[in-house]
Amino acid sequence: MAAVSRIFHFIHRVAGVKYGRCMTKPFSQRPALPRRQLPRSFKDLTPSKHFNPRTFFQELVWKALLTRRTGQQRRPVFPKLSRGQVAVTWIGHASFLVQFTDLNVLIDPNFANWLFLLKRIKRSGLKIRDLPPIDLVLLTHAHFDHFHKPTLRRLPHPKIGLMPWGVGDLAFDLGFSRIIEMDWWESFSQRDWKVTFTPSQHWGARTLADHHRGYGGFVLEYQGRKIYHAGDSAYFDGFKQIGEKFSPEIALLPIGAYHPESFRRVHMGPDEAVKAFKDLRARWLVPMHYGSFKLSFEALDEPPRWLRQIAVQENLMAKLRMLDEGVPVVF
Repeated sequence: MAAVSRIFHFIHRVAGVKYGRCMTKPFSQRPALPRRQLPRSFKDLTPSKHFNPRTFFQELVWKALLTRRTGQQRRPVFPKLSRGQVAVTWIGHASFLVQFTDLNVLIDPNFANWLFLLKRIKRSGLKIRDLPPIDLVLLTHAHFDHFHKPTLRRLPHPKIGLMPWGVGDLAFDLGFSRIIEMDWWESFSQRDWKVTFTPSQHWGARTLADHHRGYGGFVLEYQGRKIYHAGDSAYFDGFKQIGEKFSPEIALLPIGAYHPESFRRVHMGPDEAVKAFKDLRARWLVPMHYGSFKLSFEALDEPPRWLRQIAVQENLMAKLRMLDEGVPVVF
């Protein structure tokens, strides 16, 4: 892709926040809006139509309440990096800190112990106060487990927030000095780093009435390195296209919330994550989106166990990096 344009469709200030829309690709790079219709039952409140109130409460709320919260919050020792090195710290769930010599990036930060009725089963790997100054925050979509307002409000003065189309209005009062909305395949850059917003197979509504909000993943390019965060996604052919365009070295891929089978319309299991990893032509697979919240019906320890089994069968153990929460790993 050529040098990234800095043109904006509109720029204005709301409560002192500079807000704009990136314009490196036409508006057509969005999925079609779903047809609006009133829900007829609780099942219709999700695109997968996968549970009724009784099942939801028993599987996702009650079982979590009875599960003892585990995990240790460490005070991280961030490594001193040389140019071209990147440190990746898994905070938990889909949250990551990505560090270069002079750039600190947070992706989908969520330090919550509760999401309404949903209890966090495993603590975040570190505390917000132990984060370094944050230069850039990438938000893949507006779902509460990825776009957590209390966490974002408490971050140490994030400078720039990149997020999908239709999501910027949620971030006005969260401390960002600049908010950029992006369509699929649009890129935004400053100095020598570049971020491209990529498609996913998911949905973006935060409530029943806001299907206009976007969703996707990000490719971060800096100092000769490429890191891809898929956000939430089912398996789809778009991974091949992302692999052809970028061939990212490090692929942060979700592996949880896939059971029952209807969940796979919007999420991947370990089997499909491995398939996506191959499509992406990546060097390392870093799994995420498991073990922190009970969002589906499989056992909490099943996704990593199944992923290791597949990696052994397919001779991929050397490419699999299972991170411990709160522990920086240098790539």
